[in-house]
Amino acid sequence: MDKFEQDMKLRETMPQIVSERLYRIIVSRPFGKGELTKVTVRPVVIRGELVFQETRYVGTKVLHENYDAEKMQDRLICYLKEEFGQLEAECIDRKITILTNKKGTVTVREKKKTVVNDMAGCSLEHNRSKNHILKDGEKIDFLVALGVQTPEGRVVKSKYHKFKQINRYLEFIEDILPALQKEDTIRIVDFGCGKSYLTFALYYYLKIIQNKNIDIIGLDLKKDVIEDCNALKDKLGYQDLRFIRGDIKDYENTDRIDMVVSLHACDTATDYAIAKAVSWDAKVIMAVPCCQHELNRQIVCAPLQEILKYGVIKERVSALITDAYRADCLEKIGYETQILEFIDLEHTPKNLLIRAVRKEKKISPKKYGRETSGSLEELEQYLHIHPLLGQLIGKR
Repeated sequence: MDKFEQDMKLRETMPQIVSERLYRIIVSRPFGKGELTKVTVRPVVIRGELVFQETRYVGTKVLHENYDAEKMQDRLICYLKEEFGQLEAECIDRKITILTNKKGTVTVREKKKTVVNDMAGCSLEHNRSKNHILKDGEKIDFLVALGVQTPEGRVVKSKYHKFKQINRYLEFIEDILPALQKEDTIRIVDFGCGKSYLTFALYYYLKIIQNKNIDIIGLDLKKDVIEDCNALKDKLGYQDLRFIRGDIKDYENTDRIDMVVSLHACDTATDYAIAKAVSWDAKVIMAVPCCQHELNRQIVCAPLQEILKYGVIKERVSALITDAYRADCLEKIGYETQILEFIDLEHTPKNLLIRAVRKEKKISPKKYGRETSGSLEELEQYLHIHPLLGQLIGKR
């Protein structure tokens, strides 16, 4: 079969894949050793129009773009001809695998499902809401133990928002996984773990789904919470997970820490968690701040006084400035930082996630202090604020 026929085979197969019947595409096995390591595609509906969201994993970066069906097909063909050797597509009624090589040989394998998924015929919006990493109907031990699923594996109706939150969290973890791949054992500290829905989810995803060697520590101040979490992890047999009682700012660990998680730690506890992560040179930091009171007590700004005289406005402005300041601090010391919406506002107003991935080329504290912190210092002077995180990182 010549190159023209190989190309035609790809073009004939793509419309079967890139359609409203698609769940997900994974393009992998790069030919070279460039920064682009994987591409995934999923259908989404935006303003009533079906588009295909392409996610490219470039080093530690995760880049998203939306394309119509025709453009997406062209891009996938280009990837398979020039950069990758494998495409795996899961659709409602079939799985399709395409293999290519540098010589241009194309192999297409198709396997029809004996039982068509029961989501066939539903709206795409409904399909997408059900296409989670952890699936409704698939019995998962920790979800059953925590009361999110029934013993049969169905999500409890009153816990569906928690089920969505857990899956959203795991999507964020999936995005940063390439930054953690190099270590034999991934070491993680979860500050303020609470009842640990997300700590158990993190363990399940990394250990059971991804088959990684991990060591996770959950830390919380409440004695009864720690006792309950340890009892549950023992019952589940999660050997590489442990919970200890302690305060974030007093916690010391001399081991290597690859990832620090801080979800809904109150007020400056988030700052202590971020500062600890920076001191450990952690590769990934994930924080969902809560109760940002510090700047609300400090902020004084004459040009904004007519706006800030309203208590609820001052509270929200202070919270947003706090989180933006935290993100920019991390940017300036060598982290690629994003602020993302964690879950829907209908469930909690504390829904912003700060996600930071350490860049390969780090910025020295000396350079941070002399050249890159000017904009933050100007902000501090303008608003008459003295954020704790700036002081903690400054000491470093």
